[in-house]
Amino acid sequence: MNGMSGMIGMKVIWRLGRGMSLVELLVALSLGALLMLAASAMLLAASASYSDQSASARLDDNGRYALDSIARAVRQSAYVNWDSAAAPLFHAQHDSANIAGLDAHSLGKNSAGISQALPGGMFGSDVLAVRYDGAGENEGGDGSVLNCAGFGVGAAHTEAQRGWSIFYAAQGADGEGELRCKYRGANGWGADAIIRGVDVFQVLYGLDTDTPPDGVANQYVNASALDAYDAALLLAGETLAERQRDFHRRTHWKRIAGVRVALLLHGEAGAAGKFDDMGPAQFDLFGKAYAEAHGASDTGVRIMRADLPPSQQGRRRQLVQTSTMLRNGPD
Repeated sequence: MNGMSGMIGMKVIWRLGRGMSLVELLVALSLGALLMLAASAMLLAASASYSDQSASARLDDNGRYALDSIARAVRQSAYVNWDSAAAPLFHAQHDSANIAGLDAHSLGKNSAGISQALPGGMFGSDVLAVRYDGAGENEGGDGSVLNCAGFGVGAAHTEAQRGWSIFYAAQGADGEGELRCKYRGANGWGADAIIRGVDVFQVLYGLDTDTPPDGVANQYVNASALDAYDAALLLAGETLAERQRDFHRRTHWKRIAGVRVALLLHGEAGAAGKFDDMGPAQFDLFGKAYAEAHGASDTGVRIMRADLPPSQQGRRRQLVQTSTMLRNGPD
């Protein structure tokens, strides 16, 4: 009996120590592979979701920063330094307007103001120029009034010394669209990129048509419409200088009570979301009604995805808009 028990014990030990059979090994490997595939799929999905959210957040941040920069500049356009004897309490009637703009143009970095504008702005992008008095002595002022590049602007002793913040769209050295800030610095004119990934930059101006003006916009028009209104003015004066002073007194640019801007932004290459192909095929920067009424004459207010460069058609896009009233009303 003891011999029989010993043999049974040996068989049990042998069965326990022989390892897995081939079938058991294949089943275990298959299950492990399935688990790894499932884990990899979950990891890829989580990574894609994170990348998608990061791209969306970057677009949100870029749009918010650009709109904040423009709104801040527009609100200070009618600023006068009430605490300084160097700056007038009120602008003279014959001073030039604090708001100016161009339709479907770009600018050179080093040209003065919005002179020598370059035709054919990127996808019909516009130019918005804002002027204002500074605060504090010397050119950099006391830091309370900043241009769009973040540099201080000192108090203006003459009308020509007012500060500038000019916004326009252009392509960078790598072909990527940028929203740029142009300003007058200590050593001349310069321009810096505020954000990248810009398809088009559009501007409308709130025109106060009431007589006398009440500081409330009655209609929003583009820069070309304002220039057409000005071209119809019958100017008084015997000399060119006198007619220029009358023009500055009566220009419709001094009846601007608010500014409306819109930017179409795109994300980085490869950052499109999984539903991006189902996104809008058409972007109306100021809404469908305005695009239907003025799209033929106001280039850039309607952008078709199919008209964009093939390398950019699949990118994530976001349309951002804001309207800003002039803080101190028209001048």
